[in-house]
Amino acid sequence: MTDATGHDTDRTRALIVLLTGASVIGVGPIFVRLAEVGPAAAGMWRLVFSLPLLFILARRNGGTGAPTRATVLAGIAFAFDLGFWHYGIAYTSVAKATVLSNLTPVVVTAVAWIFLKQRPRRMFLVAVGLAVAGAWIMAAARHGGALGKAPALGDAFSVATAFWYAMYFLAVSSARQSQAATRIMFWSSLTGAPLMLLAALGLGERLLPITSTGWAACIGLGIMHVAGQGSIAWALGRLPAATASVVVLIQPVVAALLGWWIFGELFGHLQMLGAGIALSGVVLAQWASRARPVAPAEAV
Repeated sequence: MTDATGHDTDRTRALIVLLTGASVIGVGPIFVRLAEVGPAAAGMWRLVFSLPLLFILARRNGGTGAPTRATVLAGIAFAFDLGFWHYGIAYTSVAKATVLSNLTPVVVTAVAWIFLKQRPRRMFLVAVGLAVAGAWIMAAARHGGALGKAPALGDAFSVATAFWYAMYFLAVSSARQSQAATRIMFWSSLTGAPLMLLAALGLGERLLPITSTGWAACIGLGIMHVAGQGSIAWALGRLPAATASVVVLIQPVVAALLGWWIFGELFGHLQMLGAGIALSGVVLAQWASRARPVAPAEAV
């Protein structure tokens, strides 16, 4: 009884930390819009300003150690995730970019099905249909509010983000089996920062903010990365990746509210309907992909 109670308490604490971290990450799109630099450059500054704090935290938790294959893969996946997401934020609305990029649970479950042979239930196909239909409704909906410079392109970038975020989740979840969250965060950020710099240079982006507001936004991205993504990485050591990928769906809610409050981005009825259908499909996909109870004979 004590062990079960302790396990439930640990799980509850992990869920609270995960929800807090996901809420913090929801502020990210606002900082990206205020950073006064290119989308990839904003990702670079996010990682660069996070490194000193991550280094200090890692040293206090056993040291930085050496990079592993999982941490390097996490850094590469996160660099692509930031690049596609930030360009999605630049070209479409904050709410749509965040909602579409959070189709991650469907991708995580599909990867587990294809590569790990974890066959989901038939209901999973229905769930995927719901998620795709909701995403399509969101992308196709037009509203009088600010939707970005090129909504269709931004929507495509945001959907691609879901794939890279799923790869990041899986890599961090694997690394957390043997490494501290701060060490993983340090090496993944150190791996991703130069990749983001190369992308910004290759795309001819502005690298330096113009005003103090822009610099403050870049620093804010770094602090947000440590607090938000660090909390998610910590929770991934105590929760399954698929479960965590569903819980972080709080991000679109925070981003949508802030986008409406700060940038006046209206979230129309069709978009709200599409978001609700897409997120319902994501939750249903997670429920449908849960492991079936194993019969005693099968267990033997």
